[in-house]
Amino acid sequence: MLITQITNRLKRTVQVLLTGKMTSGKRGEVPPISPEEVAEFKQFFPLDKFFIYGHARSGTTLLTRLIRLHPEVHCNYQGHFFTRQPTLEALVDSPMIEAWLSRRSNRWNRGRDLSPVMLRAAVEYVMEREARQEGAHIIGDKSPNALLNGESVRKMHKIFPDGKLIFIVRDGRDAAVSHRFQAFIDATQHLKRQDWVIRAAFERNPEPFMSGERSIFTEKAIRRAAESWVENVSETDQMGKALFGEKQYMAVRYEDLLKTPWEAMSRLWTFLGADTSLPELPEILNAELNKNPDAKWQKQKAGELVEPLKKGKSGSWRELFTERDKRIFKEIADETLLAWGYGETEGSGN
Repeated sequence: MLITQITNRLKRTVQVLLTGKMTSGKRGEVPPISPEEVAEFKQFFPLDKFFIYGHARSGTTLLTRLIRLHPEVHCNYQGHFFTRQPTLEALVDSPMIEAWLSRRSNRWNRGRDLSPVMLRAAVEYVMEREARQEGAHIIGDKSPNALLNGESVRKMHKIFPDGKLIFIVRDGRDAAVSHRFQAFIDATQHLKRQDWVIRAAFERNPEPFMSGERSIFTEKAIRRAAESWVENVSETDQMGKALFGEKQYMAVRYEDLLKTPWEAMSRLWTFLGADTSLPELPEILNAELNKNPDAKWQKQKAGELVEPLKKGKSGSWRELFTERDKRIFKEIADETLLAWGYGETEGSGN
């Protein structure tokens, strides 16, 4: 025991001599990348970067499929660099690594913690490696941010203050329904006993559920769905506007992608700096919108369960919400629903 204590004290002494500071059990906050470092990265990794955020089941996958139809744009799925633990910062999440990257004798770090440079380099290489193979000069990642909400925006801005953020929003009631069925099909390990009872009953006879007589949610589940949606939408939009501004942040409604796809997508492509005058784009866009790979996959995996549902459509909550569900969701999310244009007569993109 005495030898261990002496050894630990010696280690701490050496640490202070090498770095000028004592390390604790946790590393300090990763500093933001500097403007000078951003400018340097542009020389080595010149392709424009963007990130797509959204609440679970809000259309991030559809948006990704559509946005990369443009020959200048490539977007891939769920790097979760900033949106899910462990985030990108896990690569340097150690007091020993912090000490190494900020050590005064380390002449490569220019007198500051090198962590943000290391983190950006990792993302830049991963994204550009694929974009160059695709021949694109605008490259993005789509990662739903429902687990970290506004914090995911802050983490992104710290490493990519020059990047662009697209946030897709869907009526929270439809998102809740879609997420519930996703749990029934693809995340059954998280279901509780009551959830299994509801799932089995729906599979046997969906009619009472489709007419709003019986709920697909427990009371706890519908409350959690409403609270989660409000938190995600409010925090992400507020932080996106505050940190990135209108030149680097854009929000789009899922319903608008369905109702006016060309207007919505041309606005997004213009935002990213892509050429929207290419004559083949409208036809390619319409062809892609006629596909629904998610519906096909779910039908293969749980055909009888999803057969009654209209996949990807807006307003399905009207059939599946009971009066209790409507009351609880309105109580929690009414202000946010109205702010995004989802009033009493909304849900179909009107």
